[in-house]
Amino acid sequence: MRSEPGADRLNWCDTHCHLDAFELQADFDALIKRSIDAGVRQWIVPAVSTSAFERVLAIAQGNDGVHYALGIHPLYVKTAKTSHIDQLEAWVLTHRSDHKLLAIGEIGLDLYPGHPPIERQQWFFEQQLRLARRYELAVIVHARRAADQVFSALRRFNIRRGIIHAFNGSEQQAQALIGQGMLLGFGGSLTFEGSRRIRRLAQALPLRNMLLETDAPDIRPSWFTDQADRPNEPSELPAIAACLAALRGQSLVALHDAFAENLLRFKQLL
Repeated sequence: MRSEPGADRLNWCDTHCHLDAFELQADFDALIKRSIDAGVRQWIVPAVSTSAFERVLAIAQGNDGVHYALGIHPLYVKTAKTSHIDQLEAWVLTHRSDHKLLAIGEIGLDLYPGHPPIERQQWFFEQQLRLARRYELAVIVHARRAADQVFSALRRFNIRRGIIHAFNGSEQQAQALIGQGMLLGFGGSLTFEGSRRIRRLAQALPLRNMLLETDAPDIRPSWFTDQADRPNEPSELPAIAACLAALRGQSLVALHDAFAENLLRFKQLL
């Protein structure tokens, strides 16, 4: 797919990558260079806790093409304080005119075994949805094994713009979330032949409802199988895109152009 006419001129966006993660810091400048050299020149970096806000903002301010989101991840509510919602709101008020601030995120619900108490997750999620609604920001949502609960909350708070990160639900759940105005993020999981449900959805859904992401340093693609300690990074996005193009029988350029338009809609630039 890399030899496809025009593929070398594409400008991809990794719509969900944790460039502030510890695993990516030692080699950060080289990582950004590898990403740019691979054709990934835009990044959306969501915070996962209030302690990450300063670093996420610094990365956005120091790198062209980086946008960011501010939020408290459902797995981080275990140690979060209720006062952190006030802290988040203060940050949003301070930076609401910053065109690089795109969303409240990464927020949501996680029902994987060992998750924090669902009542605590739900409280933090709803408080952050209120902020998104109040300040007319999009949301970037984590919904592991919780697509129905996430949809219910989005509908209740009338949130109509956002991304469901690393979507792994059913087609019925996908359609409900799309109907609520959400874009669905797909990444390294679709590169595994055993990920049948994700691959079926990635083939079947209209491109206008999808985005691509890496979730770096996590959700490693299939070619990392023998490199368990190697962190994922944004430079892998074009290879993930090529896998998706092959699954769908579409050109890489067609995918790129559709996702670029989706991103502009997400940013409210269309």
